[in-house]
Amino acid sequence: MPASSEFVQLCRSQVAIAVSLGATFSAIYLTQELVPGSAAKLVEIAVYPETSAESEENLGLRLQSSENSTAKPVPRLAAPAFPVEESTVGAIAPEQSPDNQRRNDRCQGPENVWQQRRQIVTPMVHEGVVMGLLVCGRQDRPWNDREEAQMQQIARTLTLACILDQRSQWMQQELGTARQIQAQVYDTMHNLLHQFKSPLTALRTFGKLLARRLVPEDRNRNVAFSIVRESDRLQDLLAEFDRTLDTGEANLRLPFGTSEKAVSNLELMSHSSLSLSPAANLEESCFVGLVLQPLLISARAIASERRLSLVADIPADLPPVSANDRALREVLSNLIDNALKYSSAGCKIYIKVRYKEANGDRATHRPSPAVAVAVSDTGAGIPPQDLEHLFERHYRGEKAQTEIPGTGLGLAIARDLVRQMQGEIEVFSPVNPEWLPPAETHLYPTDRGTTFVLWLPLNQ
Repeated sequence: MPASSEFVQLCRSQVAIAVSLGATFSAIYLTQELVPGSAAKLVEIAVYPETSAESEENLGLRLQSSENSTAKPVPRLAAPAFPVEESTVGAIAPEQSPDNQRRNDRCQGPENVWQQRRQIVTPMVHEGVVMGLLVCGRQDRPWNDREEAQMQQIARTLTLACILDQRSQWMQQELGTARQIQAQVYDTMHNLLHQFKSPLTALRTFGKLLARRLVPEDRNRNVAFSIVRESDRLQDLLAEFDRTLDTGEANLRLPFGTSEKAVSNLELMSHSSLSLSPAANLEESCFVGLVLQPLLISARAIASERRLSLVADIPADLPPVSANDRALREVLSNLIDNALKYSSAGCKIYIKVRYKEANGDRATHRPSPAVAVAVSDTGAGIPPQDLEHLFERHYRGEKAQTEIPGTGLGLAIARDLVRQMQGEIEVFSPVNPEWLPPAETHLYPTDRGTTFVLWLPLNQ
């Protein structure tokens, strides 16, 4: 990975520090491994003085600039035989050329060990691997221990900066790849969304035509109106889906570093049809019976087809609750759909709505007073190990091993919406007898099944 301009600038500043310590020449090289296990190459990053001929003569290393793709290979430095925390003098010798060999022949003797410690080669080591070299030298005097310690500190700084630079570039590459994939996903979603709208429009039109041709006394007329109503609901969801895709694409086109705009776009995306503002929780109200009425028409039709028994007990004098009608419809639809989905032929489903006075039990999180909506079924029930994870996104537990389709999102969405409306949702498995019809309790086995109870605050 090539060094970034910021890292090169840092290297130049560190070379300047070495020069301020008395170095008449200084250079920083990074290793560039071309093939794993083979010899590495040193690539020049920063050098002083910048005249390459003078630098090469002073350093005694036949290394070429990073601008030259045929940089001269040097012995691989993957396992240095020298202590990592100490500067190395003469431990990394230059590759011998005829000129260097003649120069060394003229400098034999114990007093001339690599120019009498006038040249320091400090490795930049990270986790046992040499990532580069800091080379400094001068002709007038050798380096003392204090100056060598300063060179070691410079090398450690450069090593850390090199690691961060490489990681930053790697993350930028990964982010760029992720953005390309995400852009392709958005294109595919737009295509599918466009193709989905045509059959939905046709289905809605057929439902309207069917409703017009059926007389008011025909029981199928409500089914036809349910087709139109559910088609309208799908159109609303698709419109929200389309807006979310547009917001996501706008965020995708933002340049790197515009985090504030990205956060703003994410906040816009969060306020969808499945998200409520705090103000809406306090100002909006609706009647549970009116929200349930159209849902029960569809639920009874599905129950009849699947040979299920569905009974609803909804008083007519219920007070209004503090809730968004669209969000409440989504919650109740999820609870009823689950009861229908996980009940086999012959099972019973019971929906009970009651007004509850103030509850003295402060240990619960239920609103008080409240309207409670209970959906019970006599299906197989929920295993105890799945109960604590039931409202987690994409969690299906034991049901994931069955052929019943699902995404594990319905209950998670329901709980989030209920909490935004300052309500609470409970689950019991086996079924809770408190929410069964008193006169028919014997028809509902209490050793199986499930009961969901939705608590909604009153609009006061």
